[in-house]
Amino acid sequence: MPKITFIGAGSAVFTTTLINDILNTPGLADSAVSLMDIDEERLLLTQKWCQTLVQKLNAGAKIEATLDRKRALEGADYVINSIAVGAVKALECDIEIPLKYGVEQCIGDTIGPGGVFRALRTVPAILDICSDMQQLCPDAWLLNYSNPMAMITWCINRASAIKCIGLCHSIQGTAEELAGYIGAPLEQINYWAAGINHLSWYLKYEWNGKNAYPLLFQKMNDPEIYNKDRVRFDIMRCFGHFVSESSLHMSEYAPYFRRTKELVEQTNCKTGYYLDLYKNSRDPHEERLKQEIAGAVDIIKAKSQEYASIIIYALEQNAPVSINANVMNSGLITNLPKDCCVEVPCLIDGSGVHPCFVGDLPSQCAALSSNSVHVQELAVKGIIERDREAIFQAIMLDPLTSSVLPLRRIKAMVDEM
Repeated sequence: MPKITFIGAGSAVFTTTLINDILNTPGLADSAVSLMDIDEERLLLTQKWCQTLVQKLNAGAKIEATLDRKRALEGADYVINSIAVGAVKALECDIEIPLKYGVEQCIGDTIGPGGVFRALRTVPAILDICSDMQQLCPDAWLLNYSNPMAMITWCINRASAIKCIGLCHSIQGTAEELAGYIGAPLEQINYWAAGINHLSWYLKYEWNGKNAYPLLFQKMNDPEIYNKDRVRFDIMRCFGHFVSESSLHMSEYAPYFRRTKELVEQTNCKTGYYLDLYKNSRDPHEERLKQEIAGAVDIIKAKSQEYASIIIYALEQNAPVSINANVMNSGLITNLPKDCCVEVPCLIDGSGVHPCFVGDLPSQCAALSSNSVHVQELAVKGIIERDREAIFQAIMLDPLTSSVLPLRRIKAMVDEM
């Protein structure tokens, strides 16, 4: 059985979701699971929950918890990373300093000033993990879930020899949302999506083999449906295709939606939404886990849409599966820059991860995506080469920031951050 290591296991809700998936996957239920975090209290809560689930499922998994990262990594076959460096205090800076200058971020963790600075503090920690992996488990796969996904995955592939793919739930999650909008059973939906993380485009979206886009355009005219996803429907109306991440995220990837408070109000994408959620979610989530441990609430859940267990099973059992993952652009999307980080369909089997060729994105979709790719590229340069000027240039080119601030104010904001 494989050894599966979780770095950042104190991210209780996320870790418990993936553990539930793994223990409910035939062939993985007897895995060795090593949980590692720097927050001992949250780590032990996660361990206790996992051990309770093992007992309930009568699984053979061995669960250990440790504050020692090297111990957790030693001999690992798979390393699942979900760290959040700096936690809420750092996130406050990411949101509140740009807001002081007039940059209204909703999420602020994957693009824009918040995304770049989250990468600045996160990438060095992850490269330290990769360095440990090189010594202790050089053949292991690193499954990265930390944001900003594209910048982190790009940096790992540029600065480390560790096998790494970046994973997100936005493509499969949005596919299900779209099925709900058009009233289709999810099992009758097929799609082909590609682009960059949080800005992948559904190049095909089919219901029972027929193009479902005409129906989706029709449903957009229903105010009840439109108001659930205003930003992405507006993007679809103007660019011809639906994008993979929520309106909350998408409102930050373009210059059209957050330049003024009035525009922000029209989107239903509140400034600082994620910061407020982060501040207010920990206690209720931890209380729920405690109730499940105590048996007051059912601990056994259906498997989630997350890809980690599917990938591990496919690699271990040579059971081919297709997912969407973040990998380097080795000619996969031909009108995005070479060697940027792209999100494309990948076939996974016992021999590894095989990204699929996509070709050209529609020109308008590639153009909008490229704006963010260049931000990511300069951020990666700044982080890897310790180039302060490149960080300023990355944020200077950010679509939202550049639509709000003149250059001297962008420079002052970056200096303060």
